[in-house]
Amino acid sequence: MVKLDRITTGTGDQGMTSLADGSRVAKASPRVGAYGTVDELNSLLGVVRAEGMPDDIDRELIRIQHDLFDLGADLATPIGGPAEEHIPRLRNDQVCRLEALIEAATAHLAPAESFVLPGGSRASAFLHLARTVARRAERAAVVLVETESAGGPEGTPPPVNTLCLKYLNRLSDLCFVWARRCNDSGRADVLWLPYHER
Repeated sequence: MVKLDRITTGTGDQGMTSLADGSRVAKASPRVGAYGTVDELNSLLGVVRAEGMPDDIDRELIRIQHDLFDLGADLATPIGGPAEEHIPRLRNDQVCRLEALIEAATAHLAPAESFVLPGGSRASAFLHLARTVARRAERAAVVLVETESAGGPEGTPPPVNTLCLKYLNRLSDLCFVWARRCNDSGRADVLWLPYHER
């Protein structure tokens, strides 16, 4: 269990921060950008839960919030470093759970005959927002992989656990299908109409 003795340390006042292994990096580094966006996503899911989700979605959202702390710790810890044995790396079964939730939710949705406009109910609107932040977190993680892999020999393992990218991709999909579920299982979705059809 992590123990937080002090919140304000002053060690980041010059634009640097510590990774989980103790190494110092700029707060503008791709690694900090990636796990910082995951933290933003986790905070947004707290807002989503405050909207009063169906009980089954709420239970899964809190589990996902725990997963996102695992994912953030994973991104904050370079692979193979001195803190490796103390960090909960994301596992494939966490990704598989999201895939199962997507399948279960999709089975009960009305078919979408066009792109869906974000909105409808408040719960749906916030889930659409979470979907887009999950995509941004995924892009930030891709930038991290590409930046830290640049210049390395071909065949070098990626600098991060690639399951992090997969998890964020699936989470965005899950937020989409849950957003539709919160719009009367898709029946209350507002569909995109191209300009010539409006």
